[in-house]
Amino acid sequence: MTLTPLRLRILVASLLTVSFLGALDHTVVSTSLATIAGDLGALEHMSWVVVGYTLASTVLLPVLGKLGDRIGPRAVFLSSLVLFLLASLACGFSPTMEWLVVARVLQGMSSAGLQLMSQTIIAQVTTPRERPKYLAVIGAAFPIAILIGPVIGGLITDFWGWQWVFWVNIPVGAAALALAVFAVPHVEVAERRRFDIAGAVTFTIALVALVLAVTWWTDPAAAVAALTASVVAAVAFAAFFVAELRAVEPVLPLAYFRDRTISAGTALSAIIGIGLFSITFYLPTYFQMAYRTSATISGLVPIATVFGMLLSNLATGFIVSRTGRYRAFPIAGTALAATGLVVMSLLPVGLPLWVPMIVMFGVGVGTGAFMSLIVAVVQGAVPRSETGTITATLNLVRQVGSTVTTAIIGGVIGFGVAALLPPGLDAATLTPKSVLAADAATQTQIAAIYHDVFAPIFIALAAAYAIGIVAAILLPGTPLSDEPAPEPATASASV
Repeated sequence: MTLTPLRLRILVASLLTVSFLGALDHTVVSTSLATIAGDLGALEHMSWVVVGYTLASTVLLPVLGKLGDRIGPRAVFLSSLVLFLLASLACGFSPTMEWLVVARVLQGMSSAGLQLMSQTIIAQVTTPRERPKYLAVIGAAFPIAILIGPVIGGLITDFWGWQWVFWVNIPVGAAALALAVFAVPHVEVAERRRFDIAGAVTFTIALVALVLAVTWWTDPAAAVAALTASVVAAVAFAAFFVAELRAVEPVLPLAYFRDRTISAGTALSAIIGIGLFSITFYLPTYFQMAYRTSATISGLVPIATVFGMLLSNLATGFIVSRTGRYRAFPIAGTALAATGLVVMSLLPVGLPLWVPMIVMFGVGVGTGAFMSLIVAVVQGAVPRSETGTITATLNLVRQVGSTVTTAIIGGVIGFGVAALLPPGLDAATLTPKSVLAADAATQTQIAAIYHDVFAPIFIALAAAYAIGIVAAILLPGTPLSDEPAPEPATASASV
């Protein structure tokens, strides 16, 4: 579908705005959580403000992807945007924590539609060669939200009140909605068939149970709940695969993974969540404990990582759209990220902070080199009528990989530190402030413990990127076409 240059610019501006709002609500709430919990008197349920949003935005991805293919991405996108604005309004008016959690779940559900349909719409209105540039622009919303979200959330909470953390979405989102009504085109959809209800239900149950299981396994007191959730997840995943093999229009077409481009691209997308998004959450803790920095200073390393990812994401998108050649970027990117994580495992504690900042900047550059690019490549390997489904799959494996690996890393850190601490120190009460107040020998010992615990984690994540090198090499080297993909798309080489 060809759009005029003006309409395409308005479309990209609208999609970028709403993608940024959806991504921002992942990060902006973090600095206001304590204030919200205190005002609503429910500190024990504070984590569900974040977990509810993340879980809802993950489990609905395959359902919304298939729905976009059946009724058109415009309808799903506009409906999601309206629901997002209403949910944001409800969040700000929440009188209780239960109300807020429910509103956040609705907000997460609509955020999934915004993120997913933005990428799907771009795929429908651009050629495979144009696509990387525009997806890179939209994909920049997430790293920018990571960089500025906590700061914006803190400022709004301090000066306006935590309610405005949610209400600020409304005027910006309303402006984006006005642009979207004009700019988002109507896309012809394939013949509507029976929706895969069995696949959608079983997959949702399986994914929710899986996320809850890996979260609860890190808490010894929740061992029974974790075991129960694990069993439910296993049974639901088995039922899901049976349902998908029988479905006429499966919510997740397993047959597509016979295609080399799709299978390799899906693996690369998962590695982004596993290898980078998971460890970024723990970097400030590592540098506060091992390098004995303040909380503010420790945040410089993840900022450097995300900044490298942002620059590389934009640069590779524009370069590939100009040349049409893409295969070198995921190969070089995975190799650079793997090397950087190996170096992180070998760095001795006590070095100037700019050293790990440069190393993690390189890891971010390597990841950004294929972060949005791989979405564009895989979208070109399926019929246009299945663009939403395959885009949802890529986003799903990335988010699930990040969620599960984050929980695993948290459990490894908690167990490892507790096992290595000398007698007299309790891991449950160990804080950066208490470490700085201890004597020099104790500080050195704790720094060594954190280094010893994190070193194998860095190595394991480097191994994940090493697998990504293999996946990147398997990608076909055919340049991206400057012509719209045929319907159905020509299948690439088989695995």
